[in-house]
Amino acid sequence: MSVHRSFIAGLGTAQIISWGSLIYAFPLLATPMAADFTWSRVEIFGLASLALAVAGLAAYPVGRAIDRGQGRAVMAGGSLLAALTLLIWSQVGAGWMLPPLFMLIGLAQAVTLYEPGFAVVSRRFGPQARLGITALTLWGGFASTVFVPLTQVLLDRLGWRGTLEVLAAINLFLALPLHLRVIDRPTPTLSHRAVAADDGTVRWVLRQPAFWGLMAAFTLYYALFSGISFHLYPLLREQNLSTASVVLVMTLIGPAQVAGRVIVAAIAERAPLRHVGVGTILALPVALALLLLPGGGMPALVLFAVIYGAANGIMTIIRGAAVPEMLTPHAYGAVNGLMSLPGSVCKALAPLLVALIWDLSGSYRPVLWLGIGACVPILAGFLLAALTPPPDRSIPPP
Repeated sequence: MSVHRSFIAGLGTAQIISWGSLIYAFPLLATPMAADFTWSRVEIFGLASLALAVAGLAAYPVGRAIDRGQGRAVMAGGSLLAALTLLIWSQVGAGWMLPPLFMLIGLAQAVTLYEPGFAVVSRRFGPQARLGITALTLWGGFASTVFVPLTQVLLDRLGWRGTLEVLAAINLFLALPLHLRVIDRPTPTLSHRAVAADDGTVRWVLRQPAFWGLMAAFTLYYALFSGISFHLYPLLREQNLSTASVVLVMTLIGPAQVAGRVIVAAIAERAPLRHVGVGTILALPVALALLLLPGGGMPALVLFAVIYGAANGIMTIIRGAAVPEMLTPHAYGAVNGLMSLPGSVCKALAPLLVALIWDLSGSYRPVLWLGIGACVPILAGFLLAALTPPPDRSIPPP
């Protein structure tokens, strides 16, 4: 048990660093960086979209590599790549260098964030993967709580280039050693028979209606979450909040994520994953509607942060546990990576699309209305999977 606790603590701390430096820091860095390069909002957020697109395309091969016992090399290499790319980013002097650099940042995201983390946990915990995934997300939920205020403090004192140098050092001297310490060393190469069985599992999964329903729901959900989250800083500033108030609201999202996950962990034995998923999806339009309230002020924004954070925190557990609980526990990395592929591409395009809508309308209100409407097909896709009879878990050999 203590071995599992130290494993989750180490991997979870690395998740805080990876999410904080590769995802949550970007919205704060975007504005000063855009001013230095005289880039538009669409161009700057296009870089984030490019990185997420590369991460999505890499999800399936990364998952297969972890299924074959290469999790330690994958995630430790990802932390090293994150440190190098953040350091290079801090030194970039010409705008043309940014697109290829952000492609490498996207690869770093693919090998350090939740998807590879869940695959590593699944290999360690086996049938009890949901418990490990929940524990890992409890740690990861603090990424915004730690890194949003940290990034703002660094920006105020060091500027965006100095901030990136510090973030690079954190990845190199904290995340990299943690991955090397807690993840098991490479296992012996799998036999051809085992590899064929994994491939057979993937072909079997593609014939399951639940797979397509979950893929549709998660694709739309994470596209919406990505579009809102990457623009959350300017979106909240549009509410006539001070910088300090915006940082406060964004910082609350992290504890709300953790609180939501704690609740799910507490009721895990009594609440089927399907029921929790439906309730979580229904909470999302409520959160977005709070941003549309005229004169809602800080109370409405704090409530938004709590509901939005809790919903995302719970959905992360659902996303990680859906494959072993609603489909199959076999070939987790490959199946999860395959399910993530369209979602990651749409998630990548979402920040750019939101920036385009803002450019056309001069406001984030149309984005919020579109987000509320998108919750209908998200719910429909998840219900398709939830109402489909559970598949036969006995996967026939290929």
